Amino acid sequence: MTKKVLRNPEYFEILDEDGLVYKGCSQEWYKKKWQKMAGCGPTTASNVVIYSNKNKTSKNGALDIMNELWNYVTPTLKGVNTTKIFYEGFMKYADEIGRSASFKVLDIPKEKERRPSYETMFDFIESSLDNDVPLAFLNLCNGEEKCLYKWHWVTIISLEYEEDNCLAAVEILDECMVKKINLPLWYETTTLGGGLVSFSLD
Repeated sequence: MTKKVLRNPEYFEILDEDGLVYKGCSQEWYKKKWQKMAGCGPTTASNVVIYSNKNKTSKNGALDIMNELWNYVTPTLKGVNTTKIFYEGFMKYADEIGRSASFKVLDIPKEKERRPSYETMFDFIESSLDNDVPLAFLNLCNGEEKCLYKWHWVTIISLEYEEDNCLAAVEILDECMVKKINLPLWYETTTLGGGLVSFSLD
């Protein structure tokens, strides 16, 4: 079994005033009901920014980042339901705070015949992690993978696989926890697809 992991996963550890340690941000930290319901996109974007800052942060500091990202990766009535809404908002955020950013995107369409191959998706994830870049993952339908919510963004932080790549799992940050999902199971059973976005932020 081979595992590719971000070099400094401890950057995702967020401490609150009571000494509790969270793994990444939670959309439940937003104050307004709509933000709590639809805030997975800006929350995932915040995880990417926090990792790129290369140091740990407090819960209050993380919430400041989340509130700022909300103004750029802003949910529509359907949420942040496309990779384009996500990366265009994120790039505008990076530009306005004066940070150099680039991105790569891999859309996984609803129609199976239009999707990139599983190997292409696998390589996209592996390449990003090899470059120490977390991935934003949009899941519109979780299929038979029960550890994912539908219509939801999460942050991919590791990839674990057997030699033939067919038996693979990714670790994600969601709800301040690390969860593991079966990558080929999601790919084969999702009916709406989703997408992956990999950002480099200097």
